[in-house]
Amino acid sequence: MTETPHLVRAPAAAEDTPGRRTAEEQALHRAARLEALLGDPLDPGNPHGTAALIAADDLRRPPAATERLLAEAGLAAEFVPAEFGGRLTRADLLVKVLRPVFRRDVALGFGFGITGLFATAAVWAAGSTRQREETAAVLLGGGRASIVHHELAHANAILRDEFTATSRPGGGYALSGRKDVIMNAARSDAYVVYARTAPERGPRSHSVLLLRPDDLPADGLRRLPRVHTSGMRGGLFSGLEFTGCPVPGDALVGRPGEGVALALRTFQVNRCLIPGVAVAAAGTVLHSAVRAASAGRSAPVARRRHKPLAGVFADLLACDSMATVALRSLSLLPERAHLPAAAVKYVVPDLLREDLEELASVLGAHGYEHGSPQFGTLEKLVRDLPVAGLGHAGTAACQAVIVPQLRTLAERSWFTTGEPPAALFRPGGRLPDLDYRLLGIAGAEDFLPASLVASASRLAGGGAAGTHIAALGVLAGGFVDELHTLRAICADLPTGRAALSDPAVVVLGDRYAMILAAAAVLGIWENQDGTDPFLSDPAWAVLALTRLAGRLGIAVPELPPGCLEHVLDELVRRYRAGLSYDLDATPLRP
Repeated sequence: MTETPHLVRAPAAAEDTPGRRTAEEQALHRAARLEALLGDPLDPGNPHGTAALIAADDLRRPPAATERLLAEAGLAAEFVPAEFGGRLTRADLLVKVLRPVFRRDVALGFGFGITGLFATAAVWAAGSTRQREETAAVLLGGGRASIVHHELAHANAILRDEFTATSRPGGGYALSGRKDVIMNAARSDAYVVYARTAPERGPRSHSVLLLRPDDLPADGLRRLPRVHTSGMRGGLFSGLEFTGCPVPGDALVGRPGEGVALALRTFQVNRCLIPGVAVAAAGTVLHSAVRAASAGRSAPVARRRHKPLAGVFADLLACDSMATVALRSLSLLPERAHLPAAAVKYVVPDLLREDLEELASVLGAHGYEHGSPQFGTLEKLVRDLPVAGLGHAGTAACQAVIVPQLRTLAERSWFTTGEPPAALFRPGGRLPDLDYRLLGIAGAEDFLPASLVASASRLAGGGAAGTHIAALGVLAGGFVDELHTLRAICADLPTGRAALSDPAVVVLGDRYAMILAAAAVLGIWENQDGTDPFLSDPAWAVLALTRLAGRLGIAVPELPPGCLEHVLDELVRRYRAGLSYDLDATPLRP
């Protein structure tokens, strides 16, 4: 980069008075403003509604009018740290702001901006002050940034191929290679390239380069034509080809050979953000399913639909519990957040995929009403969700974090590590700001299993306090027993990456991640302050843990009387009141 642009400060959101609100209240206020600006998604005349977004998707084009609206609303400021003029303070608050966008269209949420945060994370983590200021100015000025991934094992189109940067005698690098599928490549003002700088494999094989295409010679960079993927559409993907392109030495982000370490550190945030916003998208499909199950009936919901609808609602609350805990751990316990970050990205997409299959059975023929504002979101989300999570490659990357550490965790952490602070679970609490530089990439302090054990112990020692709490205690004890079993098995595992070669060992990673999901549910329920009577009642947690336990094959008791009905009643109440199906229960109607 040749010149430091003027650093633009993000305008204050309309009617926002930060001094009078907590950080969480400010984030929810900005989310409510977006809901109002985007309007009623079911209105066929709304240029930002479901019908218009699906129409743009059919044309394989970004929804230009809605992107302009989001740009004018200053959404890009949410991806820039506050110290550089933006509004980014904590990852859990960012999810709250982004959910109105993702409820309407996952591709819109990715195409407009969140991938810009994925790209610039390395700059916030290791860039020079000049690099961070210039990058902030690009985003705040309406520009975009693209992440150019290095090639990974099990690569899909997005993660296939990579660029090579070789040192030039006079300084800097010569960048070469071709990559055909990069989100927003055709319209980005900055590229963050994870380029191979060493021929051998290893932790120092790649470096990160921050590039401005306008500063590069025309004969060194060629933008490739738009490509259409089988999943997320909207005209978002195209490619780049570098041919011996000279890159100045000051384009290097961090130190030479630091690319893999930066990826391991910064991708933790991405892994937490994606499940958090995906819950909102799945909530839209649940809303459609409740509509289908209750339309034309005097009773609220057909009885045969009670179990799948209440069950999916409980799953969404479980997914949001896990995402919330992982997101908050990035600020509160950054040196130990790598395990829940990998686990939430591992578990939530699979749970949501299963939930969409259940909801498809409820929607029936309505699920095939392509373009329908009321029912057309299922088909699109089924396509978008795998791309959002990077498919099997994303799952394999999370397995590569969890599985090699299982033996160490079993020997050094489980049943010995102390319980995490209650602020990890408690809504509305004050947390430190997210600092990418503090995020750790290894360590044996596994705090969520410790939280599970502590929650189960308190439930077991609480005495008789109602059938729902008694059932919750039994379920919590079942997950603790599962952790004991897992510890005994993992004590004999090979250490390190050798464990990844055995499919039976990889399956243990699945079981571990589900245990963390159960711990998050218990922690969120246990730390309710009574403000939300539904979340303070144990019924939703009982149903959520029952479904998680069933997926693990843990023997569970029958649901206590009234449990399913209580969860269903809340689902119907939120449907009628126009409230979201996550932990916040925010208004959906503008």
